Amino acid sequence: MPDYGVVDREREKQVAADAAAELVRDGMAVGLGSGTTTEDLLPALARRRLSIRCVAAAPHIEREARQLGLIVDPFDSVDHLDIAIDGADQIADDGWLIKGGGAAHTREKIVAAAATEFVIIADSTKSVPALTPPVPVELMRFGLAATMRHLGPVTLRDVPPSPDGGVIADYRGDVGDPAALADRLSALPGLVGHGLFPPEMVTLVLIGRGETVERRNLRPASGQPENRPVLP
Repeated sequence: MPDYGVVDREREKQVAADAAAELVRDGMAVGLGSGTTTEDLLPALARRRLSIRCVAAAPHIEREARQLGLIVDPFDSVDHLDIAIDGADQIADDGWLIKGGGAAHTREKIVAAAATEFVIIADSTKSVPALTPPVPVELMRFGLAATMRHLGPVTLRDVPPSPDGGVIADYRGDVGDPAALADRLSALPGLVGHGLFPPEMVTLVLIGRGETVERRNLRPASGQPENRPVLP
């Protein structure tokens, strides 16, 4: 028998991706995340036939985007993005996110930070009351055992390294206060990046629910002119 749950989730991801594609306008510089929801976004963007330039957080997204006819520039040639669009593993009611299931969360955070507008797209299963472990982390290979000892409850993932050669692991301790945990992880030598994203980074969350989209405006885009409306 078909798994209707999987079918529903895939449709919800597509509905959210289609809504995000409609936010992109001619002339924009667009950041692309790395998850499966981003893979749903690419055809939706290509169908619009806009004059845009993209940067991608992951090599496989860059390849897929180019195959669809999208222009992808090296990120070192771009210092600002108009919009970045990405998925999430968990979206808490307070706006905190966990990202990194695809092991590119460090790059995803760099892309998000470079964008005036950061839009999250997801299916309804990613919406949660509060964040729970695991939290993906990227670690340097140098001094790995010592870093893991200081980190606490952590398990290495049996996956390839990050696009930049980092070791991918999951922090499995209590998330509790996400802001406090994010500060502790960020201060740990040997930890390259973690998958906790604060709500102030996010402009808009689009969650597919059946055939409709739930929109959560978390903040106005940074640097947004006063006469420019917040994303719908």
